[in-house]
Amino acid sequence: MTVPRDLVAVDVHTHPQTEEFLAAMGPRRTQMARHFGQQRPVVSFAEQADQYRSRRMMAVIVNSDSETTSGIRGAPNDLLGKAQAEHPDVFLAFAGIDPWKGAAAVAEIRRCHAEYGIAGVGELNPSRQRFLPNDRRFFPIWETCAELGLVVMFHGGFPGAGAGTPGGGGHRLENARPIPYVDDVAAEFPELRIISAHPAWPWHLDNIAMVWHKSNVYLDLSGWGPKYLPPEVVRYADSVISDRVLFGTDWPVLTADRWLAEFDELGWKDTSRRKILRDNALRLFGLAEGE
Repeated sequence: MTVPRDLVAVDVHTHPQTEEFLAAMGPRRTQMARHFGQQRPVVSFAEQADQYRSRRMMAVIVNSDSETTSGIRGAPNDLLGKAQAEHPDVFLAFAGIDPWKGAAAVAEIRRCHAEYGIAGVGELNPSRQRFLPNDRRFFPIWETCAELGLVVMFHGGFPGAGAGTPGGGGHRLENARPIPYVDDVAAEFPELRIISAHPAWPWHLDNIAMVWHKSNVYLDLSGWGPKYLPPEVVRYADSVISDRVLFGTDWPVLTADRWLAEFDELGWKDTSRRKILRDNALRLFGLAEGE
């Protein structure tokens, strides 16, 4: 697949806001709105595509399924696959799977790859889905993704799910530590390309170390206004790990306009800025510039 030379950026982390995806959040929709002070209105795929197209950007649309732990089935992956097919100039689709579904999860990954040519799997959230990525029971999932050449996205650090509630809704922050849980997966499957989503605060130093150490792991900067990024994240992203840092908003948590405005205030090297906003994502997803 080719992209136009005037492409400004690839937002590698957006959450669809159609009625189906908002319904799949269940009580989490109200809980997260209360904690973060932001309601989530319905936005169609066409509207989201227009937002990004008008800014000469592409966007990864992610999904999740936590039916085993929440009792609520995720929105159908077919919705993302069809959105990618209808807006191929904008969207790259990631299928959502429930890792506890085992063989059914693997079958769903294969189906989405065969029918829609998805780009990846995730966002997998170890805290909310209550699993540890390095548990060998889940290795068939990572083996399948590596075999099919799919990128896998793991949420890292502080989770929004359960935030501000007694007991955090039963979600354990520990599950979202990059080291050892994602680091072990990256070591076991060196051919598997991984996005460690978010700076992964309060384990952002672990995240940086993992990305610097393992060339198959990328870090996305989503979920944080750039002006609030820990200084170590900015310093390393602008230097030794600049080849594996990705622009991401966590839309609708942050808009691309706000994120880019704050990003540009941090004084990035020109080479780092271009790599983070677009070139690293093009390489990760095998996209080439057109004429």
